[in-house]
Amino acid sequence: MISRRSLLQSPAALAAAAQPRPRTFRLARDIPVEEGYDLVVTGGGPAGAAAAICAARLGARVLLVEATGCLGGMATSGMMMSFCPVGDGERCLAGGLMLELIETLYARGFLKPGIHPDAWRKQVGQWTPFNAEGLKLLLDELAAAAGVEVRFFTQLTGADAEARSGEVRGAVIHNIEGCRYVRARAFIDGTGNGVLAKLCGALCRDAGKDTPGIMPPTLISLVSGIDWDRMGDQQAALKKALEDNFFQQPDRHFPGMQRIGRHIGLLNAGHIFNLDALREKSMTGGMMLGRRLAQEYIAFCRKYVPGCENAEHVTTAPLMGLRESRCVLGEYELSLADYNARRKFPDQIGVYNYPIDIHVYDTSPEQYARYSKEFRETGRMKPGESVGLPYGMLVPKGWKNLWVAGRCASMDVQVHGAFRVQPAAVMMGQAAGTAAVQSVRTNRPAAEIDTEVLVTALRKAGAFLPQQTTSKRMTRRKA
Repeated sequence: MISRRSLLQSPAALAAAAQPRPRTFRLARDIPVEEGYDLVVTGGGPAGAAAAICAARLGARVLLVEATGCLGGMATSGMMMSFCPVGDGERCLAGGLMLELIETLYARGFLKPGIHPDAWRKQVGQWTPFNAEGLKLLLDELAAAAGVEVRFFTQLTGADAEARSGEVRGAVIHNIEGCRYVRARAFIDGTGNGVLAKLCGALCRDAGKDTPGIMPPTLISLVSGIDWDRMGDQQAALKKALEDNFFQQPDRHFPGMQRIGRHIGLLNAGHIFNLDALREKSMTGGMMLGRRLAQEYIAFCRKYVPGCENAEHVTTAPLMGLRESRCVLGEYELSLADYNARRKFPDQIGVYNYPIDIHVYDTSPEQYARYSKEFRETGRMKPGESVGLPYGMLVPKGWKNLWVAGRCASMDVQVHGAFRVQPAAVMMGQAAGTAAVQSVRTNRPAAEIDTEVLVTALRKAGAFLPQQTTSKRMTRRKA
């Protein structure tokens, strides 16, 4: 019965009073067990897809679990349809599966019209825009040909692991058919958010808690009706719009519109500040805000950017364009000191040269000045320069049969700003998949495999690994 006094209270007070105290509910049930897998890969983005395909090509029985309905992650569902530069001005730093993807997309006509192969084979600072549908098809084909068992619309919900011994025994997954417990000998976290590693109890660094801030994501848009022959200066247009107080959020950092097809472009615009990708409520609000920001930027392009007068907004991405969320602390953490020294490692599994690209944390002039200095001056490499990616950044500290690859790999904040991108993720994924197969076959823990054998296997698969000296043991960070 509601008292008379309660009727005089505000709706907010009534709602608060009606909220039950925090309680817990223990759910116990029997679920089917699946086994016989050598490797389970969680997350089918650039890193996870590469790990699964490359491991299966080596003969492993691989299960790849992906929450959406396609492979590619940020490249497809996130609609970031442009590979960051892979040339260093002298050569292509991408080999192995990454180069295979680019070259195959080019051969099939799925790259930007008119692009020359030197853009990725040699030139420095040249992006490689592609058609997302072409990449989806290609990844489907490569996974099927390698024998990867792919399960779309399937979420990772739990892990059976022992942190003290550093062993993962199984993963709990869920889809329309219910829950399954999957046993395997090795596991790779390619979720980007380090979900599997966190569930297992691995040491992690969460953005915003253990870092100065959270690099804001962007909800990317697909836009048609662009007259690329008349495309004007986008940054000059932004400056004029800011002077006119056009934007509700006066963001000086505008990555801009990139050409994808004859009349199609991807619009990378509208930072969603203070979004925490590890919190559902924050992600929900961020998606809603991202759709509103997309409309504002489409209106800006029509009004201020020549060639965009007839721009038509096709859609926003179904997946938030996350840049930072969680890093898993590994046996080696790649650091700014390594980056600045252009350090190479005997056990490196790739080399890369993308600038430090930590987006603005807010709309202040100070933040844009900080970003500009890092990206255009301090963090930009000269032609011929690169940094090695040591194997230890893929191995969570203290774990025997768990690897991470991609955005959640072990890097400090500054290096993460440079190597969170798709080409580096694919390199890491190929290495993690190859290492996992080697670990299973030799029955040696992740941190104790022969890295000289790993490097040899990666080179055989086409990876560009120029180090003249190799080592049988991984490089570890000194205490």
